[in-house]
Amino acid sequence: MWADALLISAGSLLAAFCASIAGFAFVLVGAAVLLQFMAPALVAPVLVMGSLIVQGIGTYAVRDHIPWQRLWLYVGTATLGLPLGIAILALGPARAVVAGVGLLLVLYAGYTLVRITLLGVAVRTIGRGGSTKPGMARLALRLKSPSMQATPRSDAVIGFTSGILGGIGGYVGALVGMWADVQGMPPQDTRALMQPFIAIMQGITILALAFTGFFTQEAILLTITAVPALLLGTWLGLRVGKRLPAQGFRLVLLSLLLVSGLSLLI
Repeated sequence: MWADALLISAGSLLAAFCASIAGFAFVLVGAAVLLQFMAPALVAPVLVMGSLIVQGIGTYAVRDHIPWQRLWLYVGTATLGLPLGIAILALGPARAVVAGVGLLLVLYAGYTLVRITLLGVAVRTIGRGGSTKPGMARLALRLKSPSMQATPRSDAVIGFTSGILGGIGGYVGALVGMWADVQGMPPQDTRALMQPFIAIMQGITILALAFTGFFTQEAILLTITAVPALLLGTWLGLRVGKRLPAQGFRLVLLSLLLVSGLSLLI
C-alpha cells in the first residue's frame, strides 16, 4: 500500500506540474508513469480524480478570463460525443480511432517543432565566426503559430471529437490544445479554455465511474495520499507558467502534444 502511495504521489507530482504549465496532459503524463507499475483498473480512477483537482485549481486561477459561451459549446458537444466513445470502446475499433488521432498530433506537433528547430539552426549560422548577435538565438522561439479563425462549427467538431476520445480513454484535452495552437491563441486564453473544459468533463467521467463501481476504497485512499503532491505540483506549475514567455509556453504545449500523440500510437 505504501509503495503504491509513493508511486501515485510521484506520478501525480510530475503530471500536475506539466498540466499546470500547459493546461492539459495530466492523465497522459500520469498514465505514462503509473501504468508501468500499477493495474489500469486502479490507476484510472486515481488519475481522473487527480486531474479534476489539478484542473479545478487551474480553473480558479484563470476564472476571470474564461470564455463561457465558447466553453459551454465545447462541453455540450463533448458530452454528446462521450457515449459514442464508450460505444466505440465496447464494439472494438477504439484502437484505430485513437491511433488516428495520435498520428494527427504527432504530425502537427512534430512538423511545427522541426520548423522551429531549423529556424534556430539557421539563425545560429548568421553570426560572424560561428557566434550569434545578441538576441538572435531567441528568434527560433518567435516563429508564430499559424492563425486560423475559429467558428462555432469548428469548435463543435473539436468538442464532439474530444468527447469521443474522452469516452474511449479520457483523452479530452489533446485536440483542444492542438486547435488552440492552430489558432495562435495566447497562453492565458489557452489555459482559460482548456482547464475548465477538462475539469467539467472529468467531473462527468467521475460520475460515470462511480455509477459503474470503479471507485474502490483503495483508489480513494491513494488519491487522498496524493493530494499534497498534487497541490505541490500544481503550485510549481502555475508559478513556472506565469513566468514562461508566450514562445516558451508554445514549445511546452507542442512538446506535450507530441508526447501525447506518441503515447496514443504505442
